[in-house]
Amino acid sequence: MGARGAPALLLLCAAATGATENASTTRGCGLGLLPQYVSLCDLDSIWGIVVEAAAGAGALITLLLLLILLVRLPFITEPEKREPLGLHFLFLLGTLGLFGLSFAFVIREGEAVCAARRFLWGVLFALCFACLAAQAWRVRALGRRGRGPPGPQLLGAALGLTLVQVVIAAEWLVLTVLRAARPACAYEPADFALALGYAAALLAAALALALRALCGGAGRWRRRAAGLLLTATLAALVWAAWLAMYLYGNARLRPSGAWRDPSQAVALVASGWVFVLCHAVPEVRCALLPAPRRPAPDLFAAPPRACEPALEEDAPPCLDNKAFALEEPGAALRTAGFRNSSLGSRPSAPFRSNVYQPTEMAVVLNGGTIPTAPPSYTGRHLW
Repeated sequence: MGARGAPALLLLCAAATGATENASTTRGCGLGLLPQYVSLCDLDSIWGIVVEAAAGAGALITLLLLLILLVRLPFITEPEKREPLGLHFLFLLGTLGLFGLSFAFVIREGEAVCAARRFLWGVLFALCFACLAAQAWRVRALGRRGRGPPGPQLLGAALGLTLVQVVIAAEWLVLTVLRAARPACAYEPADFALALGYAAALLAAALALALRALCGGAGRWRRRAAGLLLTATLAALVWAAWLAMYLYGNARLRPSGAWRDPSQAVALVASGWVFVLCHAVPEVRCALLPAPRRPAPDLFAAPPRACEPALEEDAPPCLDNKAFALEEPGAALRTAGFRNSSLGSRPSAPFRSNVYQPTEMAVVLNGGTIPTAPPSYTGRHLW
């Protein structure tokens, strides 16, 4: 019995030892988790959990904004607010892609993962920067002429600018992976940065357009331009910090390149939060605000009183009653008469004292006929 129980005891000890080693190396993860997803729950490298939590919260807020816009879309009827809605949807989709791409830098590298990293990084950032540039163009046009470009034109401009980065990223992958037969993960940081030159140019264009919109706008459009300028400036600062860390800081801190993926994941999440807080939330709020209502006239307000001689110095001002004002005879005689299309212009009666007008009593005493003017009357006859 002792000889037969020895192998079983050894197997149990080996299983316990393996379980202990697995638990010690992946503290916080389950035993059945695949090795490439260990960074999502490993408590020893806490950066993965922090990035995952921040990216998940940002993705949830972005989805909520998209849902709000979709629900409120039929109730947005003003052309000024309805035209950029397609641009807002495109920008929110790009921001959601940034939060999702950050998970590709938390998990372990692989051929498919590295190809997705190299292709989607520049495309998603180019999409967001193109939307910012198109929005700055619209705000500048509204501030100067009071009328912006139509919605399909804005959407087409943003998609066209993004398509250039799609071609660049696809060509880079084809030349390095397919033709040169290199692994997708074997690329230099300088090559990755050079492939993003067009996206950086779009960011510079968004900065320039936002600055021009701020200088040439007026009123509320200046505030919108200031928000765009703030978003583009913060995004440029995030990119500058990431490039400095990616190209120079990683090699000095840890020569093995262990900080390369964390720096890229942090840059993605930070950029996504800048886009959400500084641009997406204010734009969605402006799109959902109701139109300002004009005040209805007060039908029960007291009419203005005619002017009377003020007995006190502090009497409230009054309006002169023009209806009962008497004109001078000379001014009345100089007034223009009425015009008849067949008889031409005839002078009108200046005032009652210059025309013989019989009274009602004279008409009754003469049997209803209108009496003629006395011979001594030299005025004009109006009958």
